[in-house]
Amino acid sequence: MSVPAEEFSLQLGFDVSRTKAELRVPEQYRSDLVQLTARFRTGRQLGPTSALVDLEDLLSGINVLASWPAPEEVQWDSDLSALVVSSLQDAETAEKQLSSADTDTGLLTREELDIRLGSDWSAPLTEFQRRDISKLLALRHGANFSVPGAGKTRAALGLYAVVRTEGAAKRLLVISPKSAYESWIYETGTCFSPGLRYCKLDSGEDPHAEVLIANYERLDRNLAYLAAWLREEPSVLILDEAHRMKLGAKGTYGAACMALGPLAKRRLILTGTPAPNGAKDLENLLGFVWPGHGQRVVTQAVAGGDLAHASAVLRPLFTRTTKQELGLPPVTAHIERVDLPPLHDEIYRALVGDLSARAEASSDDFAALGKSALRMLMAATNPALLLEGSTKHEPVEYRLPPLDVPENGSLYQLLQDLPDYELPPKYRAAVGLVAENVARGRKTLIWTTFVRSLTSLAKLLEGEGYPAAVVYGGTPNREEEIRRFREDPDCMVLVSNPATLGEGISLHQVCHDAVYVDRDFMAGRYLQSLDRIHRLGLADDVETRITVLAARDTIDEVVETRLRDKLEFMSKVLDDPEVQQLADLQDAPAGVGGLDIADVRAVLKHIGKA
Repeated sequence: MSVPAEEFSLQLGFDVSRTKAELRVPEQYRSDLVQLTARFRTGRQLGPTSALVDLEDLLSGINVLASWPAPEEVQWDSDLSALVVSSLQDAETAEKQLSSADTDTGLLTREELDIRLGSDWSAPLTEFQRRDISKLLALRHGANFSVPGAGKTRAALGLYAVVRTEGAAKRLLVISPKSAYESWIYETGTCFSPGLRYCKLDSGEDPHAEVLIANYERLDRNLAYLAAWLREEPSVLILDEAHRMKLGAKGTYGAACMALGPLAKRRLILTGTPAPNGAKDLENLLGFVWPGHGQRVVTQAVAGGDLAHASAVLRPLFTRTTKQELGLPPVTAHIERVDLPPLHDEIYRALVGDLSARAEASSDDFAALGKSALRMLMAATNPALLLEGSTKHEPVEYRLPPLDVPENGSLYQLLQDLPDYELPPKYRAAVGLVAENVARGRKTLIWTTFVRSLTSLAKLLEGEGYPAAVVYGGTPNREEEIRRFREDPDCMVLVSNPATLGEGISLHQVCHDAVYVDRDFMAGRYLQSLDRIHRLGLADDVETRITVLAARDTIDEVVETRLRDKLEFMSKVLDDPEVQQLADLQDAPAGVGGLDIADVRAVLKHIGKA
């Protein structure tokens, strides 16, 4: 924006983050700028003649600019101007979709879609993939919230094939977790003949690549390069596992995605868990797809609390293939409750009592309460995790059979020696479930949040004669561990955590039993992890079994309630009863992070009651 001051009354462009609009005026319009800035919720003065407004706020309140005293002298940065025009056009198209009684009107026939896919397309499509592509083509930008395993990658490439054939785009930028790279590379080679030339951002530059694949963690430091790449040719931008940027402009990943979004001719988000913690997640995702419109639509739809109505209102803005449509056999899911043994219970109560004394002082400190919740999750699973090992991966060694607990000893000393006295009941139950499955020739996937819990379980299982494959962030060769679990008949157990293996990996060909030693408050990760063994391709006679281990009268019950509430919200806003079914896990027959404000309240209530 280097136009001389006397030639404009107001200049608008992106700030350096590209998530805000920067407003500049000459000296004589200072007071007008103050008044204009005050009319935006996020407006703030940078100085006497400049101000900032969040991009979403500017786009949703664009009519405010009509009051500017010299509209004919307003100058726009070309990129921002293009975004405003396309945003208004998209809002108009979306309004038409929202007002349509039939969300499937105008779907392409099989023959029409085949023609539009072009002669280079070479992959078969299911009927629901065809429906999803057709719906997404009706809007310039879109969202595919189909469940994991429904073929969102192929449907997204089908959309790209159409716009590529029609000359509207020549490049594709895919942002995804690293675990999904394999799928994108395979599909870009299978769906097109010849396969599309691709390049991974972390493997160096290829000026001739048509597809560039990047992971969320590298976005911030490569933002300038990616922005230039999108500008060079008309491009499609796809966010895979888009819930990674659910914080929107307030998060590092979200801010980078929001900055890149306006540079793409088409934006598409893919995730099976679009609202893991409620409406705010959905607002930010649709705010990326339709800046200035998406957030407002979600806010208005859910404001009344009638989620069935909200689902009906929002349905035209996204496409979703449900588990029911995939025709998968049902999941058998239940919660197995365990009682804490005396010393374990005493340590847990002591920890909660200590946290209770500090709870009032830190009730507004999300970070502190999040750490407190994680400590309670550790204590409910295995109090020995509260003590640091020589390394963060060091397993806890258990004495089997255990010693008797001495009558006289400090609680801290007893905590240090706890592995000599008691085996955590969840670990005992997990080993028992593995033994039962091995006897039936069934492999088991064990999930636990904490790395030391994971390595401790693996050590315990090895001692019981069940050597496990282990995958976490520090695993030197994840691919080899996963291959061993899939192919080695002597490897009957895989131990991992949802943060590492919750996305992008398919294990349903070999494993049909999952055991959760613990869960945190992240509903999205929980749902993603469930789908590692319950995906498209299962035979009709396969029984998929999920067991959640929960310690009675501990934070496990708080997590259970909060996850149920979150999954219930998601099921209703997506009109998908299959999600609701997972929220209602049945009790077994008798015989950490990610906190939102409702989670915090629940944790504080638990601390206060304990």
